[in-house]
Amino acid sequence: MRIAALDDDLSQLDLIRHTMQGIQHECHVFSEGKALLRELRQQSFDLLILDWTLPDISGPAIIKWVREELASRIPILFVTNRRTEADLVAGLSAGADDFMVKPISVAELEARAHALLRRAYPAKHDVELVFGPYHFFPQARTLQANGRQVDLKHREYELALFLFQNLGRLLSREHLREAVWGRGPEEPSRSLDTHISRLRTKLSLRPANGFLLSAVYGLGYRLETVETASLSSFPSTGDDAGEAA
Repeated sequence: MRIAALDDDLSQLDLIRHTMQGIQHECHVFSEGKALLRELRQQSFDLLILDWTLPDISGPAIIKWVREELASRIPILFVTNRRTEADLVAGLSAGADDFMVKPISVAELEARAHALLRRAYPAKHDVELVFGPYHFFPQARTLQANGRQVDLKHREYELALFLFQNLGRLLSREHLREAVWGRGPEEPSRSLDTHISRLRTKLSLRPANGFLLSAVYGLGYRLETVETASLSSFPSTGDDAGEAA
């Protein structure tokens, strides 16, 4: 999962980053609130871990912006020195989903982050994932549509699964590249576009079939459901081109 952490205490920020990376999450760190807000205008994340008191903007002010400006309900964990009941109430009332008091316990941070992610994205933890006519079997890394197996290459399958697990969310291009290709040398933009185009064809992702995979200029892609008749036809699942990556 892709996590953004904000804290002006660099030692705490480093601890959060190492803890999240230790449980196989990508963690992007910020020491200024305004820098995080700029990133949130262009990038998508699965979880925010925020300090309360910052030199440029308060944690509650950031939460207010997130809840008003972002369409998806991203989970937010407050990590702060404040510890009274009034502080807890104020943090949760501002829109945070959970509240953790410093000093940070690695085990507690792992548990709270895991609980928030599992609650926010339950489909990512299932053995079999069903989205209308599409059935994913993560252990076997296979996908069926209307009972027929679809021939997908490795990265096509990873991209399809990630898009369906995040139905309705606008996912930035960087988020998609990290989820499918990892954090190595940046995958050429055209490779992502090629994979998206293949999925549209192989999975028949069009309004007539109940799903729409659309590009949002300058930001990324969104897969969403469309109110329509059930899927009545399905294209050939034969491979249509060589893999671009």
